[in-house]
Amino acid sequence: FSPLFRPSVSSSSLWHFTKHFACFNSYSSRKLTWEMDGAQLELERRSNFLNSLIQRKKATDQQDQFDVRVRASDMPIPLQTRAFACARQQLDSMPGNKVDSKRLALALKKEFDAAHGPAWHCIVGTSFGSYVTHAIGGFLYFSIDKIYILLFKTAVEPFDRSE
Repeated sequence: FSPLFRPSVSSSSLWHFTKHFACFNSYSSRKLTWEMDGAQLELERRSNFLNSLIQRKKATDQQDQFDVRVRASDMPIPLQTRAFACARQQLDSMPGNKVDSKRLALALKKEFDAAHGPAWHCIVGTSFGSYVTHAIGGFLYFSIDKIYILLFKTAVEPFDRSE
């Protein structure tokens, strides 16, 4: 530049530019972080949705395998499969296609108490009403061969005998 046309930058305008640029950068990084968090949450939501579809498909396949219809459930798929297999095995072992509801209920209760700790409860029949409180992840109501089975777990707390 010639000495006559030297651009002038005052220190105050440079300070103003630097401050404004720093604010813009701070806003941009917060916005970028928020957008990344949003994208990550969306990716996680989609992943969970796809996983639930896969789990439902597996559950449907297992229900078809044991000729079972799930009526209501708050139980992981592997435990459901174990209940279906135990019920199917017990029903197939009963002579003359005569269902022994007590025997089936006892077999399911013993199986689940042994494998997953106490206290499991089982109700078996063709017609019954129920209203139960169950532990999280410990409830299954299903039908197999027109027999309805309610299997649920309750929390067991030690009894304080000092009172």
